[in-house]
Amino acid sequence: MNLKRLLAIAVSAGLLAWLMADGRWRGLGEVIQRLSGPTLALSAAGFALSYLLRALRIYDEFRAQAGGRFGTCLRITLIHNAMINVVPFRGGEAAFPILLRQNFGVPLPRAIASLFWFRLQDAFVVMALAAVVWPGLHPALKALAVAGVLLMAWWLPRWARAPHAWADGSGLTAKFAKVRDAFAESTKHARYGWVWTIANWTVKLAAQAWLLAALIPAALDVGAAGALGAELAAILPIQGVAGFGTYEAGAAAALLPSGVPLQAGLQAALALHLFVIACAVTSGAIAWLFPAAAAAETRAEAPSDIQSASSAADGAPTRTSAD
Repeated sequence: MNLKRLLAIAVSAGLLAWLMADGRWRGLGEVIQRLSGPTLALSAAGFALSYLLRALRIYDEFRAQAGGRFGTCLRITLIHNAMINVVPFRGGEAAFPILLRQNFGVPLPRAIASLFWFRLQDAFVVMALAAVVWPGLHPALKALAVAGVLLMAWWLPRWARAPHAWADGSGLTAKFAKVRDAFAESTKHARYGWVWTIANWTVKLAAQAWLLAALIPAALDVGAAGALGAELAAILPIQGVAGFGTYEAGAAAALLPSGVPLQAGLQAALALHLFVIACAVTSGAIAWLFPAAAAAETRAEAPSDIQSASSAADGAPTRTSAD
């Protein structure tokens, strides 16, 4: 087991130890009791809408392969989301390219590049939103941060699509050439990719902010700061097992400037995290009950393609958070 995984286990174990100290489990129960039926229903509806928007992003990019099967795109979204939330060390990300290949015949390098681009879009949107709403940040710094994010989001796809001679190299350079070409292909297929991404994160963060504000309790802007802190923590290279520990720490840290004590912030964030996982697992289980017919490959895939895709998956950064 490498150092990164050991640190991830330590982070999650630290959260568990904190909960076991001084009867804090009872405090968590008191926090959850603050939620009313309408609050839970509205938050669950927000997550459901978020899942639909993510499915639309997949359907938009792979419309040629999907052939009108939006339901299959939704199933891929729900199962992938559930796997991310329950499989340790972000291993659930592998479900996305595998499901795309099984259902639509999308080659692995193309599917992995698409996932990579999705995660980059997620990171760009979350960072821009965080810069806009972060408390105490000077307006000039907010504008500079948003401009930097927009510039990077504009430049990166154009760099990927620019002519290059990487394929003429050998070894690792040639493999990176395949990844870059697949990434370039992914960035130009989704007609409304940024629309779906921004809409998804607006709805998702609003649902989390609403629920977190009710759990604290506090104003909606305080809940929004905590939700953004949790999502930003998910970008860190080291994550707790299934996100436990880092998610809560990020939310609690973001709540401190609003006067929310660390203990209260951790308890509210853990309750929110459990709700997020419950929604993901429930929806993923329902999707699993409705299997989709497998599709033939859109092209014959050579073993070398699969090997390069696996190498790309090992080196590609993945997001973010409990999705």
